[in-house]
Amino acid sequence: MSSHSKAIFKRAAPYADDAMNLPVADVDAAIPYYEKTFGFRVVSRIEAPHKSVVLARDEIQIGLAENGGDPTQEDCYFEVDDVEAAFAEIKGKQPADGDLKINKHGDSASRVFFVIAPDGLCYMIGQPEQG
Repeated sequence: MSSHSKAIFKRAAPYADDAMNLPVADVDAAIPYYEKTFGFRVVSRIEAPHKSVVLARDEIQIGLAENGGDPTQEDCYFEVDDVEAAFAEIKGKQPADGDLKINKHGDSASRVFFVIAPDGLCYMIGQPEQG
């Protein structure tokens, strides 16, 4: 695997209701982290009814909003095509033994790792197991 290849982010699945309405205390303060860590780019900003931003990468979009919600109670799952490449890109190093976990959901399983953003939101990044 090339050390320069990047994972493709294919799907965002929120823990609660809405991946387009993830709560943060300060949208403007949160944006640089998402750009630098996840490679998102800002596609739109909204000031009302509350300040929010839509971020996009590859095939997914998420929204961060100053909606009064508790970020520590929200999670979001990002499905990627290459979990090792995603780990290396986000964490800045290749995954070691134990860095990737197996997450079973019904009949399916994914290899995953977790990232907690400074705003308190928790992201699970995973690649479905084949077979």
